[in-house]
Amino acid sequence: MTQPDIWYVAYGRDRAVKTDASATGTVRSTRTFKSEVDAKLFAMQVLAKGWSASAGTLNPHQPKQVIAASQIESWADPGLGH
Repeated sequence: MTQPDIWYVAYGRDRAVKTDASATGTVRSTRTFKSEVDAKLFAMQVLAKGWSASAGTLNPHQPKQVIAASQIESWADPGLGH
């Protein structure tokens, strides 16, 4: 039996940056991961592009965790002391 994905990272270009694609709505995507480490590594790649991101655990995984965009950098980068 394969371990299910339990983490997600939702990401997209910063809303302050207007492009033709985002003129009709917010362009966001989501990827899922089997481990928190993999989710953190991906989130750091997203942030390095200057994009925004949020993360969390997928239902029904417990305990439920939600990482807001304002907290994502300190969550993803262990050097920042999260």
